[in-house]
Amino acid sequence: MNVLVTGGAGYIGSHCVKALLDAGHTVTIIDNFSTGYVQAVDERAKLYNADIKNFYKVMSILINNDIEAVIHFAAFSLVGESMKVPLKYYENNVYGTKVLLDAMAEADVKKIVFSSTAAVYGAQEVMPITEEALEAPTNAYGETKLAMEKMMKWSDVAYGMKYVALRYFNVAGAHHTGDIGESHNPETHLIPLILQVPLGKREHISIFGSDYNTPDGTCVRDYIHIEDLINAHMLALDFLDKGNDSNYFNLGSGEGYSVLQMIEAAREVTGHKIPAKMEARRAGDPDALIASSAKAMEVLGWERKYTDVKDIIGSAWKFHQNFKEGFKK
Repeated sequence: MNVLVTGGAGYIGSHCVKALLDAGHTVTIIDNFSTGYVQAVDERAKLYNADIKNFYKVMSILINNDIEAVIHFAAFSLVGESMKVPLKYYENNVYGTKVLLDAMAEADVKKIVFSSTAAVYGAQEVMPITEEALEAPTNAYGETKLAMEKMMKWSDVAYGMKYVALRYFNVAGAHHTGDIGESHNPETHLIPLILQVPLGKREHISIFGSDYNTPDGTCVRDYIHIEDLINAHMLALDFLDKGNDSNYFNLGSGEGYSVLQMIEAAREVTGHKIPAKMEARRAGDPDALIASSAKAMEVLGWERKYTDVKDIIGSAWKFHQNFKEGFKK
């Protein structure tokens, strides 16, 4: 299949590109490199340094490459930043997706797999979170992702454009080869931040809050390995290619790990003491977020390969040892 991957130079997008190529698909990438890296791009893919907000460019890429389906990753994703500059997120995420869908409609491309987020649920009382939970985002990032999903819903009604929205929980780890992985600037995700300590890039890892309503008082999150996540995208693409109706799915492990548990696991993986320092709570951090992925398992036939959090951390450690300073612009 001829597949367009938006944001294919980013963390998740680059892993998806590699998996698609390995599966025999022809892959075209659009990325404006605002957060992506040329180093992460598989040389077998065709790359356009372009912005999804450029309607005529996107439409020409769709038509000239005979694109049959789109996998859409291109979006800003920093929760904290989204609260400070929400209109930046609406312009890039919502307007960018609107332009992409316009171009797809014009080019008669009818299938899209979308990178959504657990942030569409906001803070929930009942765990694990199922797809039936109330969608109540508590930040601008989550609101933009939900708006993107809604645009796809109505594009299906109007144009017959079928979509699968995959609502990720905490994506982590790196490709088993260690060639690509998580490289953000600034880094905000827990596992790479923890690993900066044994890499000598910080003296300690900060823990924000020790009085949450969890067994050890620190926040609990659900971690899913990047390769398991990408496998779900491959299954979603096949699901649409078989003519199924639009749908949305949670993707997580169904298991919760606290910040303290993640630090201890990283100590075991790296053999480093990894000093930790307690800090004040951050505003807006829920006690726990744990996914139910039962629907994805039942409907898509998805299953996880990485079931031990130490294996997730181990793959990240392999990448960060190979690229101690991350990817370079």
